Amino acid sequence: MIFLGERMAAVLEPCVRRGVRVVTNMGAANPLAAARVIVETARGRGLRGLVVAAVTGDDVLDAVRAADPPLLERESTVASLGDAVVSANAYLGCEPVVRALERGADVVVTGRVADPSLYLAPLVHEFGWSAKDWDLLARGTAAGHLLECAGQVTGGYFADPGVKDVPDLARLGFPIAQVTSDGSFTVTKVAGSGGRVTVRTMTEQLLYEVHDPAAYRTPDVVADLSQARLEQVGDDEVAVFGIVGRERPDSLKVSVAYRDGYVGTGEISYAGPGAVARGRLALEVVKERLALIGIPATEICFQLIGVDAVHRGAGHLPPAEPVEVRARVAGRTASLVDARRIGREVTALWLNGPAGGGGATRDARELIGLASVFLPRDQVSPDVTLLES
Repeated sequence: MIFLGERMAAVLEPCVRRGVRVVTNMGAANPLAAARVIVETARGRGLRGLVVAAVTGDDVLDAVRAADPPLLERESTVASLGDAVVSANAYLGCEPVVRALERGADVVVTGRVADPSLYLAPLVHEFGWSAKDWDLLARGTAAGHLLECAGQVTGGYFADPGVKDVPDLARLGFPIAQVTSDGSFTVTKVAGSGGRVTVRTMTEQLLYEVHDPAAYRTPDVVADLSQARLEQVGDDEVAVFGIVGRERPDSLKVSVAYRDGYVGTGEISYAGPGAVARGRLALEVVKERLALIGIPATEICFQLIGVDAVHRGAGHLPPAEPVEVRARVAGRTASLVDARRIGREVTALWLNGPAGGGGATRDARELIGLASVFLPRDQVSPDVTLLES
């Protein structure tokens, strides 16, 4: 909540001065508490009469427990997770955000809402789009999907030096969608800012996290992106055409969080001649020590960062041997005590392992796993609460 207050302190005054309304999902697990923070921040800046709306109702833990729907990732139901379940949050659509805007909210703060829906809501409100005009909703959803990861569409995730160069990445400009009442839109960015908006950057983002381009399912609409046409219409300006939509799904996706054990990690670096050999020896030493003391780890990995951490044990050295590597051990356990023991064995290498180890660190924490289910939308009841500064 401290972070939320800092963000709002930075934007509220200029937004009020320019008549800009704010929609954000920074309410996380407690949108009402977030709304109170925003109200107090506004008061602290001398902004009186600011209307802040909290969108709630994404917390569907009781409904999920009662319905016991099947898990999407495994052949079992929510009940199989037992008492480990800690939360269940549905991806809400744009409707409650539209309702908040219609009630005069200057700031709307939500919990779990589908990312494109945050952008679709102001369009529905501004243009008076029907909740069943699937083509319009699909176009607004496509605009939201392109904007939802901020600088990713202006070259942030696109950048690959020497292959896909992006200028002035340190001053990356965030994207702006210019949308008309018929749902046609162009994407651009602030003039003079870093990054770029091109058909290539837009294409990458359009396909990002989309399993089926012909059926991009959101709470508001099923968008068909498969016939989309992107056209460069100016410097850092791309127009999007050809988006159509179909009726929204009858169910909403729900993320179920559950306690999933603990993870203990330890890392130590080796540099100079023979760094790879010393790093490998360090991993072998820890592996044997963990076996000797009998750590009951259900999963454990031994990685040499710089050699085989990303490639998962491929073990192939690059043409030139790295001059520095970092040995990392991570294991999943049933208790925090055992997780801590993993990190201790790694940091013990500083004096008891191969020569020249340094920068040893360790960590142990609880793991929260995520599973997905579908819940009929009539079992989800979003609500809007208004507060005033």
